[in-house]
Amino acid sequence: MFSVTYAQLNTWLTAFLWPFVRILAFVATAPVVGNAAVPARVKVGLGAFITLIVAPALGAMPQDTVFSAAGIWILVNQFLIGVSLGFAMQLIFSTIEMAGGIMGLSMGLGFATFFDPHSTGASEVLSRYLNAIALLAFLAFDGHLQVFNALIATFQAMPVSANVLGAPGWRALAGWGSMVFSAGLLLALPVVAALLIANLSLGILNRAAPQIGIFQIGFAVTLLVGLLLVQLMLPNMIPFFGRLFDSGVEQMGRVAVGFR
Repeated sequence: MFSVTYAQLNTWLTAFLWPFVRILAFVATAPVVGNAAVPARVKVGLGAFITLIVAPALGAMPQDTVFSAAGIWILVNQFLIGVSLGFAMQLIFSTIEMAGGIMGLSMGLGFATFFDPHSTGASEVLSRYLNAIALLAFLAFDGHLQVFNALIATFQAMPVSANVLGAPGWRALAGWGSMVFSAGLLLALPVVAALLIANLSLGILNRAAPQIGIFQIGFAVTLLVGLLLVQLMLPNMIPFFGRLFDSGVEQMGRVAVGFR
């Protein structure tokens, strides 16, 4: 007769459950797979599939039982680690959306918004446009494979344990958040500078020839100039996005090392 002891059952459960929580938390917050349009069943199935592949190679787990106080604390740790790693990568796309919002505001498209199911709020049309391009570039660069490879590597740098979530990891994540403003402004700077020159030119033209009616054509001119500049910037945006993705993967490793 086949029988299973409680110790064996606890060993099997901990070997799967604790890595599964970290991986599922990452899947729920990572770019592409963490989008609200992806069904929850797909996310859970993907997390379970990756865990089944990775779990046998993770080595020995802590001896604590799953439902003990120490086991629940380990569970909370794995959840926070997965969310932090996914958030570190999600900040890349927040940077791109921020740049699109700055460009759209300078072009006069601040009022043109769409409902974004991911953030459950309104987002500018140009932000959605750049975000779609960034998602396609992310998939073209195999970014989804790189982030999952970086996630699996964190189990070597930061094994499943209750002695994690150190302060350096949180500081690294907070410092990475400042990148949203610097990289977003850097990406939007050419359009903002060109539109500033265009608006100054229109102002001078309005003073020189008021009969032209700058207020009637000003919006169309700034909109056309902004869209033309965005079109001209697209070939250079893709390599810039690639560098941002590489920086995000590297930052995931820094956050994981800081948590140890």
